[in-house]
Amino acid sequence: MTSTTDLTTLGVIGAGRIGRAIAVLGRAAGLEVRVAASRPPEQIRAEVEAAAPGARAVSVEEAARADIVVLAIPMGRYRQLPVDALQGALVVDAMNYWWELDGARPDLDDPTTSTSEILQAHLAGSRVVKALGHVSGYALEELARPAGDPDRLGMAIAGDDADDVAAVGVLIDALGFEPVPAGPLAEGVRFEPGTELFGADAGAEEAREMLARFWNSQRGRVVARARGGDQK
Repeated sequence: MTSTTDLTTLGVIGAGRIGRAIAVLGRAAGLEVRVAASRPPEQIRAEVEAAAPGARAVSVEEAARADIVVLAIPMGRYRQLPVDALQGALVVDAMNYWWELDGARPDLDDPTTSTSEILQAHLAGSRVVKALGHVSGYALEELARPAGDPDRLGMAIAGDDADDVAAVGVLIDALGFEPVPAGPLAEGVRFEPGTELFGADAGAEEAREMLARFWNSQRGRVVARARGGDQK
């Protein structure tokens, strides 16, 4: 199982608000943080260094070689991610589909699958785990807390490989949130936009309760019908 000492480098693809917030948390956790974007490194260097002192602006290829790589770009741009560079990488899907930003995308609004499963199909040689996308930007910027703090927020994690989920749990804990395993990657649908947990910034126990209630929610019933029956 991955330990804190095994995790030394964090790649972040995406230099917007979420990517920068994750870079700040990674530096606070003592990690070597590499931030990449669609723009060349020299064009984002100043904003990366200002937001997260000590983080480095790098190429996507260099960010992809980190121990864990967080994807923090709009979900609608997932096909632009470099399949070859991310081959074999442990990838954290922190992306969300917003029709207002991404446009109407029936392929991303399919209730028979989750957006993380769509990403996994695109990055077939990568190991995708969903996390870091359901809390608010404010929570990432202001609400990280050490282990044992009663105000610590829960962070749901969904993935198909137990070791990968454990490794991402180590990262989540180091960043200041309580890991809340939610099952296989398909269960990421329970904390996508439109669900109770999304944006709730809840503690770990409340997050578990929200996840458990998903199948009784309107969105949960839609997903269950699309998937052919009771998903509880």
